[in-house]
Amino acid sequence: MILEHALLKVKPGRFAAFETAMAEAAPLIAASPGFLGLEVRPSVENPGTYLLLVRWENLIDHDPGFRRSDRYQRWKELLHDFYEPFPDVLHFADPLPL
Repeated sequence: MILEHALLKVKPGRFAAFETAMAEAAPLIAASPGFLGLEVRPSVENPGTYLLLVRWENLIDHDPGFRRSDRYQRWKELLHDFYEPFPDVLHFADPLPL
């Protein structure tokens, strides 16, 4: 399993609109092959910062899979204008056996 991580910094005054747009966008990513789950968590300390976590079966399900789909184009239309700066997206492997 791959865990996608991004810190989304939403422009001031746009938090409620972002949350509404994310609710509309969530089914787009959920319909993707290899999608395993999505969480969007608001920061306690920093209003307007959200942690995006997406679980994928493997990296290619996200990129190129979802990112080259028509669903991603709609995702971008709904969400990308909210971010300042645009987030870095990282992918993480399975946890270390501790």
